[in-house]
Amino acid sequence: MAGLDKQTPTPQDITVHSQSRVLEVAFSDGAHFRIPFELMRVYSPSAEVQGHGPGQEVLQTGKREVGIVALEAVGNYAVQPTFSDGHDSGIFSWDYLYFLGAQQAELWADYERRLAEAGVGRDAPMPEKAASACGHHH
Repeated sequence: MAGLDKQTPTPQDITVHSQSRVLEVAFSDGAHFRIPFELMRVYSPSAEVQGHGPGQEVLQTGKREVGIVALEAVGNYAVQPTFSDGHDSGIFSWDYLYFLGAQQAELWADYERRLAEAGVGRDAPMPEKAASACGHHH
């Protein structure tokens, strides 16, 4: 299993809260997180978001209202959400979900810093050309 060892807590319960737009995850070590869909979408582990190497990340904007329309299990180690904007290529392993939950404050701060550096607002629409930049999407 990629990125899993016996020390990695596993989710006991995962709930999609469509109204409040958070993924609630209760882990086996007692940790309990409410991870905003927007955070998941902005930090999606997919190539479309992360790029194919350091510095290749694609800054995601306009995702405040994003929803999760489906959540599928991937083996016993991850979930694959389908977001309301059509993005469905991110596979969130348990340890990645744990990381998102545990580091939320730092991740939000980093996201806001990257937005400021790029001179764009959190709600700015994604540029059209970005979608096809890596050739996976048409």
